[in-house]
Amino acid sequence: MIYLDNSATTKIDEEVFDAMVPWLKEDYGNPSSIYSLGRKARVAIEKARTEVAAAINAHPAELIFTSGGTESNNSVLRSIVQESNLADSIVTSAIEHHAILNPVTFISTLCKRITLLPVEANGQVSVNSLQDFNNARTLVSIMHSNNEVGIIQPIKELRSMVPNALFHSDAVQSFGKVPIDVQELGVDFLSVSGHKIHAPKGIGALFIKKGIDFKSHQQGGAQERNRRAGTESPALIVGFQIAVRKAIREQKVRYQHFVQLQTSMINLLLQKIPSIRLNTSVENSLPTIVNLSFLDANHLDGESLLQQLDIHGIACSNGSACVSGSLQPSHVLLAMGLPEEEAKVAVRFSFSKDTTLEEIHSAAEILANIVSSMRENT
Repeated sequence: MIYLDNSATTKIDEEVFDAMVPWLKEDYGNPSSIYSLGRKARVAIEKARTEVAAAINAHPAELIFTSGGTESNNSVLRSIVQESNLADSIVTSAIEHHAILNPVTFISTLCKRITLLPVEANGQVSVNSLQDFNNARTLVSIMHSNNEVGIIQPIKELRSMVPNALFHSDAVQSFGKVPIDVQELGVDFLSVSGHKIHAPKGIGALFIKKGIDFKSHQQGGAQERNRRAGTESPALIVGFQIAVRKAIREQKVRYQHFVQLQTSMINLLLQKIPSIRLNTSVENSLPTIVNLSFLDANHLDGESLLQQLDIHGIACSNGSACVSGSLQPSHVLLAMGLPEEEAKVAVRFSFSKDTTLEEIHSAAEILANIVSSMRENT
């Protein structure tokens, strides 16, 4: 199988897995326990917290561990309008992940004001679109980069338009792949996840700027400085730590590799398949993603296309893994102005450090043959 769905999840790194094993077998203590087995786990967690926080230029006290991006996003949105009562309105973009859009939809039922900002044709949020929302009782949530098309948002510039508002960014897709500095970006909250950078599933983190009266959305215990109840998992946290360490240490080398893969994939697709549209802008985007659609989409079937790719050993997707199996068109591509029939027949290839040029060539060739056959049979 050629695995090209790394924006959905990545294979756990062997070094990460090896680092986790002792915490699953011998050092299994509860980090809240005061005896030696528990204290050892607590020390490991706090060391990991320091290292992960440093990766985004945050203080360790500003970082809590969560189960991943969805929990981090929900915690910010729900706590700020409910438990912490710091905002009456939320401003977000039309291309956010469903881990933002779905809780925002729920929050709208609480008589809170919700604004969905439009995006430009490349998926970027216009900086000027925020000029009317500089209010202390407003939470702005704009993702750092999009999981379907890869566009990177100008977070620092967007933040400058609303200095009085609270600002959150979902950086799940970006974290570990491009530099992220919470001080430079000026955000109050930032969500990150482990399984996009070869850590295990079920672990992530949330940055909460020091000084914000953030109350836990979960009750049950005093873990994570009273901001996230529940027993921490040393194994998952240590695995996350090692994955972050490797991602930051190898970031420049990996980035160059991603650029080579993306450039090759785009060139091959343009050479081999006529009448396609590239939905990933080469500029201001993550080099880990190539999203394309077909101008004659009314003659193609998106589900059949993905099934044929799977039969030929190519694992990819038509967008977010959280809506896989859905026949609905991508909300991201619709927001970017694509016709509905074209948005239904889109393909996203996404790469990891383990992806090879040979796999890129094979995938492009296979896709070209499938599309050609489907077009001939319509």
